[in-house]
Amino acid sequence: MGALLDRLEPVLAAMPAVKSPEGHVHFKNKLIWTAGILILYFVLSNITIFGLAQSSQDLFLYWRALLAGASGSIIHLGIGPIVTASIVLQLLKGADILHIDTSETRGQVIYMGLQKVLIVVMIFVEAAPQIIGGFMKPDPTIVANVFGGNAGLLALIIFIQLVVGGILIVFMDEVVTKWGIGSGVGLFIIAGISQSLINGFLNWAPVSDPYPVGFFPRLFAIGISGGNYLQYFGTDVLAFVTTIAIFLVIVYVESTRIEIPLAHAQVRGSRSRFPVKLIYASVLPMILVRVLQANIQMIGLFLSNIGITILGKFDGQTPTSGLMYFLAPINGPDQWMWWVTDLGHAPWEILLRMGIDTVVMVVGGALFALFWIKTAGLDSKDVARQIQSSQMSIPGFRRNPQVLEKYLDRYIPRVTVIGGVFIGILSVVANLFGVIGAVSGTGLLLTVSITYRLYEEIASQQIMEMYPFMRGFFGKD
Repeated sequence: MGALLDRLEPVLAAMPAVKSPEGHVHFKNKLIWTAGILILYFVLSNITIFGLAQSSQDLFLYWRALLAGASGSIIHLGIGPIVTASIVLQLLKGADILHIDTSETRGQVIYMGLQKVLIVVMIFVEAAPQIIGGFMKPDPTIVANVFGGNAGLLALIIFIQLVVGGILIVFMDEVVTKWGIGSGVGLFIIAGISQSLINGFLNWAPVSDPYPVGFFPRLFAIGISGGNYLQYFGTDVLAFVTTIAIFLVIVYVESTRIEIPLAHAQVRGSRSRFPVKLIYASVLPMILVRVLQANIQMIGLFLSNIGITILGKFDGQTPTSGLMYFLAPINGPDQWMWWVTDLGHAPWEILLRMGIDTVVMVVGGALFALFWIKTAGLDSKDVARQIQSSQMSIPGFRRNPQVLEKYLDRYIPRVTVIGGVFIGILSVVANLFGVIGAVSGTGLLLTVSITYRLYEEIASQQIMEMYPFMRGFFGKD
């Protein structure tokens, strides 16, 4: 693998990329870039794919909250290709198949180039089934009036729009990462889910009954009309309680940490602390687990749509039998409370599905959390190197990278696994009880955690603007 990467290095280094800033980017400019990309994201999410029939299906209907793409828009694929490529790279790197030292400039160039290649491949891989499987159908009226009955040509144009939208998301993510605050992936997830949450709380439009679908308008309208709350409110109260609980739990857990004392080697009395949070790897590994599940479901749905039902059958986008049913996550009480509604499955089948989902989230959360800190430079070795380069040390221990690494190994791997397991369990519980709006419990959990960390990032950026000497410790230019 190493020899192959060496031969491909010129190609990987030549991959198109957003130019990195040559010096320090002022905090105000970072805010401007971040806000600009956010506005562009909302604009693109409202540009409908040309030539798309209204009868088209959304292959990722139940994954919209995580993929951060608007159904039927030019950014239909969302962050799916980026996350899928990240999964492949992390599995290769975590299994020591891919030997790239990302602490060196050359390794970073190879890694980023390889990631860009994989993302482009995944854009094509995820866009093709949309057309071939008949999910995104050409509008017959446009085919007849504009393309002279050539449906294949319009299907090709739809495919090209999907690819262009996927590439735009990649470069927008790079702009935020290099010139803005946080990451584009996190920003797009926050934008999409926040929009759905506002809709879930305040939407006045009725959908399946005479009352508004939004939580507060529905509560008000039923009270004014004298309607039956038990009949029309259903599980909305449970979803509301779960939503508030997720907010409170994540904010509390994000502030839970182990603080490792540090002292400056040259400035006597200068002390600091390195925080190891309970959610040390952040909640982004949960995206990797859920998107991996989404890709598995996409394969099953694609095969089912072309008549191959060996992995299971689907009713629309919902798996109803076979392996796909048991591997699908549960999103809401209406998918597991068999004593309330006839779900068409035996209780043991529902319980088995719940158990599989729990195991996948817990084990997957722990494994991907470990892979994530290794890839992102947050493991003991990289943190020890960072502390050493900042002229800091742990009081009572020799100022040596190996000593620091051994000390950090007491905490970082263990806390990473515990945090991954905890977030996995919390995600499953949130999905079981449902949340307000058309978002999954995992989606809400991600949004709250990413928003909290974005707030911390903004705070640290402001501190570094006030005290420039701290940029070295935070790894900033």
